[in-house]
Amino acid sequence: MTAPPPPLPGALAGLAPLLDHYGYLAVALLVLLDNCGIPVPGQTILVLASVYAGTGHLDFAAVLLIAATAATLGNSIGYLIGRTGGRAFVHRWGRYVLLTPARMDRADGFFARHGGKVVLVARFVDGLRQYNGIIAGTTGMPWRRFAPFNLLGAVLWTAVWGSFGYVAGANIGTVYRTAIRYQLWFAVGLGLLVAALLLRQVLRYRRRRRRHEGTDASDASDGSDAPAGSNGYDRSNGSDGSEDGP
Repeated sequence: MTAPPPPLPGALAGLAPLLDHYGYLAVALLVLLDNCGIPVPGQTILVLASVYAGTGHLDFAAVLLIAATAATLGNSIGYLIGRTGGRAFVHRWGRYVLLTPARMDRADGFFARHGGKVVLVARFVDGLRQYNGIIAGTTGMPWRRFAPFNLLGAVLWTAVWGSFGYVAGANIGTVYRTAIRYQLWFAVGLGLLVAALLLRQVLRYRRRRRRHEGTDASDASDGSDAPAGSNGYDRSNGSDGSEDGP
């Protein structure tokens, strides 16, 4: 005989009827949508399903497998959306959200160097989780690089939040509120890290530009200050500098 679910806090209580009626299907659908750009409570349904598994209402292994598969597939759909239509969208509408071609080029460069880490870590940050696949596709991140980080991120995200719900069990109310608080601090810290990386890139770009401008100025100066007779022609006597024989 399974134990009744514990009292649920906040959003978990609101999702309980959905999970009661549709079970694993609700987990699969919400997690998939949450990871392909649609802001639905995919992470919350994963935690709730894991709490249910801890009380015997669902199978924990099945919850993890379904959620990891849905998360991987959802982010892959987001990648395909970005890959096929992201550039056209940016070219047409980017200027309205200050996404200029120059900024897009810098985003391409950033993803070329750090895209794998972004795809991996973004799973744990609301907002980034929903759109990181679309961004990866839009910036042209190669599929062979995106796919393994997408899968690894999905497995880690599912394992962390699934284990959290399963272990919390009857104490889910207190633990859930604590986790939400720390997730906020984590998001702030990650935002500061991203801002620092972007600032470093801007400073490096400006230094390279100044060096390039300095080199151009130096070349122009060398050309203008050349001696009058440096080309082998003596303008003072109209000769080329050679002496005629007697």
